[in-house]
Amino acid sequence: MLGKLGSALKKTFDKIAGSIFLDKKTIDSVIKDLQRALLEADVNVALVSELSEKIKKAASEEKIKGKGIDRKEHLIKLLHDELLKMLGGEKKELNLSGKKQIKIMFLGLYGCGKTTTISKLALYYSKRGKNPCMIGLDVHRPAAPEQLEQLGKKIKIPTFIDKKEKNPMQIYKKYDEEIKKYDLILIDTAGRHSLDKSLIDEIKKLAKEISPDYVILVMPADIGQAAKSQAQEFQKALKINGVIITRMDSTAKGGGALTSCNEVNAPVYFIGTGEKSQDIEIFSPSSFISRILGLGDLESLIEKVKTATSLDEKRQKKLQKKLEEGKFSLRDLQEQLKSMSNLGPISKIAEMIPGLGSLGGKIPTELLGAQEDKLKKFQNCIDSMTEEEIENPEILEKQTSRISRIAKGSGTSTTDIRQLIKQYKMLQEFSKGGMPEDLSQGLSQKQLQKLAKKFGRKIRL
Repeated sequence: MLGKLGSALKKTFDKIAGSIFLDKKTIDSVIKDLQRALLEADVNVALVSELSEKIKKAASEEKIKGKGIDRKEHLIKLLHDELLKMLGGEKKELNLSGKKQIKIMFLGLYGCGKTTTISKLALYYSKRGKNPCMIGLDVHRPAAPEQLEQLGKKIKIPTFIDKKEKNPMQIYKKYDEEIKKYDLILIDTAGRHSLDKSLIDEIKKLAKEISPDYVILVMPADIGQAAKSQAQEFQKALKINGVIITRMDSTAKGGGALTSCNEVNAPVYFIGTGEKSQDIEIFSPSSFISRILGLGDLESLIEKVKTATSLDEKRQKKLQKKLEEGKFSLRDLQEQLKSMSNLGPISKIAEMIPGLGSLGGKIPTELLGAQEDKLKKFQNCIDSMTEEEIENPEILEKQTSRISRIAKGSGTSTTDIRQLIKQYKMLQEFSKGGMPEDLSQGLSQKQLQKLAKKFGRKIRL
């Protein structure tokens, strides 16, 4: 996510921290690097200019407020605080408590990812104790109701649509009684290529009839600074409570969209970070800065795990009990592998872990890729096993012909299956409270160097 910006900002921070003297030449170099990074991320020129002037002023100040703070620390804090301010300061969250039912109406132009975002939020809140449903009131875009219906089936969330009705208000009234069973109503509305009069009239009428608790605007990150004018136009038509920005995984212009929304006082509640149903995160400016600087973001990682896990709360407790009793089975391992694959690429998870995100290129991409491939192979192996083999994997070691059959059926090798069995046995030992011998000994310095040499570079941790 905005990796180029993160790398440039980190160099700027490092240049300040590593300088012996903060002379004019160093400051000019720092400002130049910072300006280039922010402008490439499509941050407004006026904001970049304002930040540059503040850095110049802070660097030239004779006295620094606060005891025990040197000029470099003062400058780094100023830079961090100003970036935080640009992105909206403290994170803003939707308040879904205090009412029996919350209605959220979503707005957005064609191609912004509105319908997909609604399904992501439905899944997100269903994993956090809410009982959501989705209702499709987009009667203009071809196949819009079908898309919402398919997404609803995929994530197992009740969805209400009418493929024939062309009056959105009639659709809403038709399901008025049914949606009373749910505590969170997510409402998909029509989009247009532009915010024309007919769209304004339609969303105004819907808002008046439905009385939503929140009106959320969905915008793609790649519109950059144009987010400001779009947010302003929607604000004039209908008071919006906040914004969700999609496609943050695929664009360097996300900085423009994020800062533009803050300029028009439209808080960013969520950001979309990928194509999967669980690829959505609460937007926290401080966590966002921390991640792009390679300092990790455990808060977002924990939230991501909650959404991605394939186990509901009841099954999670059951699994925990089995782990405590030392009864971890191959079926349990399969569930965990599925949950891990839902989290996304290991490289994306690594950037959220403090210490790993800052390593950047020091961790070989071949190593990360090999681990992802191994997890996929393990899943394929288990999928090709019989129930008997899953429940009693010990028989695989006694009857090796079974291993050959599974390898052929799963497109893997017998070595892969033996590695799976070894990993399973280690996990089983660990769940019983004993540290497996292989793990307790750890890797020696010589083994680590050998691993690094294998991938053609040094790994310094």
